[in-house]
Amino acid sequence: MKNKPALSFWQIWNMSFGFLGIQFGWGLQMANMSAIYQMLGADEALLPILWLAAPVTGLVVQPIVGYMSDRTWNRFGRRRPYFLAGAVCASIALIFMPNSPTLWVAAGLLWVLDASVNVSMEPFRAFVADKLPAHQRSRGYAMQSLFIGAGAVAASALPWVLTNWFGVAGTAPEGQIPPAVHYAFYTGAAIFLLAVIWTVVSTPEYPPEDMDAFRHMQRESRGVGDFFRELYHGIRNMPATMRQLALVQFFTWMALFCMWIYYAPAIARTVFGAVPDTPDYAARVAEAGQWTGVSFAVYNLVCFLFAFLLLKLARHFPARLIHLVCLSIGGISLMAVSGIASQSLLLVAMVGVGIAWGSILSMPYAMLSHCLPPEKMGFYMGVFNFFIVLPQIVIALGLGQLIGLVPGATAVHVMFGGGLAMLIAAACTLRVKEVADSPVQVLPA
Repeated sequence: MKNKPALSFWQIWNMSFGFLGIQFGWGLQMANMSAIYQMLGADEALLPILWLAAPVTGLVVQPIVGYMSDRTWNRFGRRRPYFLAGAVCASIALIFMPNSPTLWVAAGLLWVLDASVNVSMEPFRAFVADKLPAHQRSRGYAMQSLFIGAGAVAASALPWVLTNWFGVAGTAPEGQIPPAVHYAFYTGAAIFLLAVIWTVVSTPEYPPEDMDAFRHMQRESRGVGDFFRELYHGIRNMPATMRQLALVQFFTWMALFCMWIYYAPAIARTVFGAVPDTPDYAARVAEAGQWTGVSFAVYNLVCFLFAFLLLKLARHFPARLIHLVCLSIGGISLMAVSGIASQSLLLVAMVGVGIAWGSILSMPYAMLSHCLPPEKMGFYMGVFNFFIVLPQIVIALGLGQLIGLVPGATAVHVMFGGGLAMLIAAACTLRVKEVADSPVQVLPA
């Protein structure tokens, strides 16, 4: 539809509500998987390879789903079939995850969970462009950001809340996962599925603008071979701004992946005094895991609140400048984590990380906003994800071996290195040239 009608607040709310469930799934994973792996016997050096599922599934699934959803139209719509299929599979994986009897079962379930979440999440980015006229897209993406923040805060803090407010056991014997984590994952499964169903049921989709041309494109598509040809040409001809942002994204997500993997092991050492092969090691790791959830809830809450300020800042300052400052604050905060020995001071550092996270979810897309052709919106959103997942694959494959080779290297040193990587990302924003005649108005999540 070329002349899309403006939608009301509640219509935008409904079309974005599924992101609450998606982020609930991500939030549980980010805050708890390293602790779950350690409870099941994983060594620190093994953690990166166990997290490999996240970037690899994103690398493979997102561009394929983007390509397929651009070419899908049936009685369920274009994007909604993928929302629902991913939500069903992800909810099942969330239910089984805390019941993993061994380390490798948990690792296998993470592959299923990540692939399913990516199937649900990728089409949501193109959904806003499909449904909203240009002048309302900033509201649509801002609404997604709000649901991302709300879902992540609730999911990250949930095990701690269940233990400290409702008396659910937060520790378990070695080799077992605490009941609080079980109930948190069950809750996440229900919220994920119900939130996505709400969006699917409440928000119809518009048919393609030119149905004859769309059917012709469907007929011309030749499966996997056609996808790889388009991928090759798409990468060769990607917008200049997208190329310049690649290096920024690479170092940014390298830093974030270091934090997600090693924050819990790092504070287990520095704050909770966990020492491997001691009687209370499992209990201290569980305590560190719960405080990781609280810490991640804080940075996501800051991100949630900072999104409102970003909308105002973007009207007065270039997105590149905003991103540079926010990444610098986040990098310094991550480096500080390696030297903090207090639970409360960790939360102060997470404020800085939350400011950076708010910018990461919006400013790179703002710089990219008017460079993508509408008919390939889903495809290019998937390709842009390459610059997010490739650094995570590098970390997953190489960091564990590096820790094993360097005498005395621990998760604490990784946190410092992650902060340094984010500062490098901040410096790389200086080479990004924004499209001069395009106002910053799109703030995607």
